[in-house]
Amino acid sequence: MALGVSITKAGEAALKRLRQWPGERRVAVGLSGGVDSSLTAALLVEAGWEVEGLTLWLMSGKGACCAEGLVDATGICEQLGIPHYILDIRETFQQDIVKRLVDGYQQGITPLPCSQCNRSVKFEPMLEWALSKRRISQVATGHYARIRYGGKGRRHQLLRGLDIHKDQSYFLYDLTQEVLGRTIFPLGELTKPDTRLEASRHSLRTAKKPESQDLCLVDHYGSMSAFLGTYLPPRQGEIVLKDGTVVGKHNGIEHFTIGQRKGLGVAWREALHVIKLDPARNHVVVAPRSEAGRQEATVGAVNWISIDPPTDPIDLQVQVRYRGTPVTARLTPCAATDDDRCRQRPHRCHLVFKTEQFSIAPGQAAVFYNGEQVLGGGLIQRDLETSQG
Repeated sequence: MALGVSITKAGEAALKRLRQWPGERRVAVGLSGGVDSSLTAALLVEAGWEVEGLTLWLMSGKGACCAEGLVDATGICEQLGIPHYILDIRETFQQDIVKRLVDGYQQGITPLPCSQCNRSVKFEPMLEWALSKRRISQVATGHYARIRYGGKGRRHQLLRGLDIHKDQSYFLYDLTQEVLGRTIFPLGELTKPDTRLEASRHSLRTAKKPESQDLCLVDHYGSMSAFLGTYLPPRQGEIVLKDGTVVGKHNGIEHFTIGQRKGLGVAWREALHVIKLDPARNHVVVAPRSEAGRQEATVGAVNWISIDPPTDPIDLQVQVRYRGTPVTARLTPCAATDDDRCRQRPHRCHLVFKTEQFSIAPGQAAVFYNGEQVLGGGLIQRDLETSQG
């Protein structure tokens, strides 16, 4: 512990919760090499848990979740006196995340890889490894979210983190009940400043480490454009208005997203926003903001995480961007499509927003909330674009 650095109230409360934990106190901590996961491990050790560190090797080369992260995660485990293991999951990450991401951008959507990565690349593989290799039944991570654990026959509930500026529940909607029941989020009631102070109190080497990007691929390649350029060659096309008027050129629709205004390279009498990406014609369709709003969306591959799938329309709050503000909407369940059944993700729904929304991008997540509770979420589908030219 650092001399002269006092424990924060939030850190003290987190320690109390961990010390009063009703179940098993053995845990594998997912360590990325950042300050959040480092403090997660430190608090668990301080609370008397038997802790083992586990780092997922996702990509080769530089990046917060790669070479630098592996080095810092190893150093944290040495500092805390706990064992450290590395799970090579590069092949899975390449197929489940990178390939899907590239395919999505080619198809004119803006994929959200983080929720898919959390479910299929991070949490489930970590839990499987911990149980099969170390006989540890639970994992902890540095996510800013909370879990309200259900009793016998009751569902676990995913809740927002208390720090509204760092809340990461948006990326966790796709987790299963089994995963929730075996996961611990020690930082769920801390703010980021609390985390920094607590990391300093523990003299962690990562206490002042800069924030990484929300998307690890951006950290790894330097920018999303650089990442896409590695996989997709330039493909010149036209930027057009809804009536087909050509107003500019582009080098690939994958470099644009719905709602984008800056970086279009278009001179026009008023600001234009991207309203459609047309892979068949290789067009980026733009329009003034007054024509870019939408009041409806269809959402597929829905995962109802905290409640049973509703059978009747319900009113709730919807967040369509990670940093977006939740808005009120009426959700109506839809019949499953054959394609959804093939993917074993049958739940679909139709959303009607109370007020017109801007930048609703196919491929991004629409996450459903009731106050602080995450009800579920899914991926915005392309059918929204049928009326966009």
